[in-house]
Amino acid sequence: MIKDRRQAFLSEARFKNFFSNYRRSVEFFAENSFQADSEEQEKSLRARHFQKLIFKEILIRYTAGNSIDLLIPLLETLVDSYEQLQKQLAHYEQIPNITPLAIDDWLDQYEECVQVFSLCILLHRADLLKRFVALIDPAGYAGDDTLYEDLLSKLLPERSDVDDWYHDVYTPLIQAIYADEPAEASALLQQYCNDWYPAFEQAPWHDSHLQGDEGSYCGYWAFEAAAIAFLYGLDDSGVEHRVYPKDLVAYARNLRPSHPKHVAPVAAGQCCNKAGYWFTPVEPESRRYFEEEDVMPEFDGETIWYWVAQG
Repeated sequence: MIKDRRQAFLSEARFKNFFSNYRRSVEFFAENSFQADSEEQEKSLRARHFQKLIFKEILIRYTAGNSIDLLIPLLETLVDSYEQLQKQLAHYEQIPNITPLAIDDWLDQYEECVQVFSLCILLHRADLLKRFVALIDPAGYAGDDTLYEDLLSKLLPERSDVDDWYHDVYTPLIQAIYADEPAEASALLQQYCNDWYPAFEQAPWHDSHLQGDEGSYCGYWAFEAAAIAFLYGLDDSGVEHRVYPKDLVAYARNLRPSHPKHVAPVAAGQCCNKAGYWFTPVEPESRRYFEEEDVMPEFDGETIWYWVAQG
């Protein structure tokens, strides 16, 4: 049942239809095959189909107002599904480093990629981020796109500093990272959200809310805007747009662990509560290793440290 939906487009009937169709799909393909020219192609089509269903489930559950904590096991399953997809595509196409998402050629696939990056970041699952990036980097995308690298550089070591990007729609968001004044960064974040939906006119999900209860609408979310606001300490208090998931930023900033892989943030002056790598949005290139009980240092501004990974 829908409670406290995050976008008004989602009806109770559409939500129920999604899960009804999902169950029927699982049951049907347990006994039937996808139409394909070979067993290898069938397996790749099957893997893509279920990867997309899992991704859509995350979107529709978030849109419906489900608890953010509920997304965590789904995100784990999603990364598993991308790994299975990449494995099957590599076998079918005979390309070991094939990417599951062609992010340079297809805007909607780039968006899906940065949405997954952002969910890993906002849910504090750097372990899943590392696994997902390992599927995309080897296809030649590492060090090739500014937003791609800026989303990763705070959490993963040895990322590239690059001043070029694949798709123009992301320009305001990239500019927000490098804005000289906080107010300018906030304005650019708002501009990005305003421009986001119209820029995806050719995406298969665009205008899906107009299809009715039997349509394919699951939600429209610029998760990457939220991830950038969190990673780079941008003031999003004045950002108002239906595609901006403000509560995910608040969740990332105020996390109290309810999952064994989660570690609570630590303020400067307090003792480190878990040995490993930490970062703070107020300081560039802040990722560093702390031992448990080390006192966390302070920089200009409110310094909150976030756990990244064990050493």
